[in-house]
Amino acid sequence: MVEWRISQGLTEYEAALEVMEARADAIARGEAEELIWLVEHPPLYTAGTSAKISDLVAPDRFPVYETRRGGQYTYHGPGQRVAYAMLDLNTRGRDVRKFVADMEAWVIAALAEFNITGEIREGRVGVWVERPDKPLTITGKIAEDKVAAIGLRIRKWVSFHGLSINVEPDLEHFSGIVPCGITEYGVTSLVDLGLPVTMDDVDLALRRGFTTVFG
Repeated sequence: MVEWRISQGLTEYEAALEVMEARADAIARGEAEELIWLVEHPPLYTAGTSAKISDLVAPDRFPVYETRRGGQYTYHGPGQRVAYAMLDLNTRGRDVRKFVADMEAWVIAALAEFNITGEIREGRVGVWVERPDKPLTITGKIAEDKVAAIGLRIRKWVSFHGLSINVEPDLEHFSGIVPCGITEYGVTSLVDLGLPVTMDDVDLALRRGFTTVFG
């Protein structure tokens, strides 16, 4: 059984870390069920294990948290759905590469509920959407924006941290970092794409998408 939990309001990041650490340890000991925890955070930046300090453009703008998840800098804030996934890979197969692919497929399945084609790109973490309505990139390619980020940590074959989908955050807040170290492409949200969806809509899509991918 997987427990689903939705927290109302804004969850402080330090509190979320404490909950995730404790729950992941309990799952590893066989003392707790797996957990998908849906939250929103106040505005903040997090640095993954590959973060470069040069990508922190505005270090004094919002609190910055060092974290041992994979990835580089990312932003969390109101209007963004964060899904923390504490899942037991001991029972789901000890295949990290497949697990990351499944997390990406989960996001893509959720986006498909809104007729959005989410895509992954070699060398670029997260889920992307093409923006033919925007000018071509400096290399002459179709513009693409990032709509969802993924950053995971696995300890004792239990995952924590997870993914975030931009529903209706203040996209200007991303300007304080180089999101995931990528400068050529932008960041978007579901509302920015013209979809008047609510957080509840996204939560339902995430639940259905999770069942499709993970069973």
